[in-house]
Amino acid sequence: MKSLPKSPQSGIAIMAVAMLLLPLLDVFAKLLTQTMTPGAVGFYRLLTQSVILLPLVLVARQWGRPSRMHFLAGCFLGSALVCMNVALKHMPIANALAIFFVEPLILTLLSGWLLGEGIGWRRLLAVGAGLLGAVLVIRPNWEAFGVAALFPLIAAFCYAGYMLVTRVMTQEGSRLSLQFWIGVSATLVLFAANAIGWWFGTAGLGLSWPGSYELYLIVAMGAFAALCHVMIAHALARAEAGTLAPLQYLEIISGTALGWLVFADFPDWITWIGASIIVCSGIYVFYREQMQS
Repeated sequence: MKSLPKSPQSGIAIMAVAMLLLPLLDVFAKLLTQTMTPGAVGFYRLLTQSVILLPLVLVARQWGRPSRMHFLAGCFLGSALVCMNVALKHMPIANALAIFFVEPLILTLLSGWLLGEGIGWRRLLAVGAGLLGAVLVIRPNWEAFGVAALFPLIAAFCYAGYMLVTRVMTQEGSRLSLQFWIGVSATLVLFAANAIGWWFGTAGLGLSWPGSYELYLIVAMGAFAALCHVMIAHALARAEAGTLAPLQYLEIISGTALGWLVFADFPDWITWIGASIIVCSGIYVFYREQMQS
């Protein structure tokens, strides 16, 4: 990473690779949910990710201090992971990602409402079109997978909340310290949620000790999660967020490919149409934000 020049082009390249790698986390999560609860999978991912990031934080001397905002962001992130894991347990990766990608559109609405960021009528129309695209994707998936088709949408709302809090917090401190403390907070939140869920017998929650097979997947998932977060931080240090944001849709390409290779899943044509509407709406929103900046 250090050998790469600090230029927008290198930032775009790093971000593109990170986005293509991210669906590997969904593959690991989907495999793990076959033998573990979605809540446990989220907890072990965050725990491993935090342990791996700890020496990087110490070496970089970007320790920082945790705050209530870190905890709030951790609550949103932990909730998003559990909801997405529930969806992955029952749905193909590409289908779940297609619904989840309304998140930038939700973030646009929340930013306008809570942060007072201006939203013109063109962006509102784009957001509306993207949400209609989500309905188009959800409908056949609801018939095929039931209520599980709503969980990527809930995950999108939670992740938008996480991004909103993170956007406020990035004005101070380092991104590495920010990611570390949010991960630690989310780990603690999911530990408590899994313990409470186990006590009350809540479906989807509860911890179990991983076997050797699960342990290999957990370590791989945590390592890739840490790697991707570090790459994203490096990308953001080289290029503007508005330039990099549309690259997140590359996840659909690698997510579809991995879902087909590992699980023999491939989206139907209705899902592709809905996903295309969502992606086009998101890219247009990013484009308008760039024009306004």
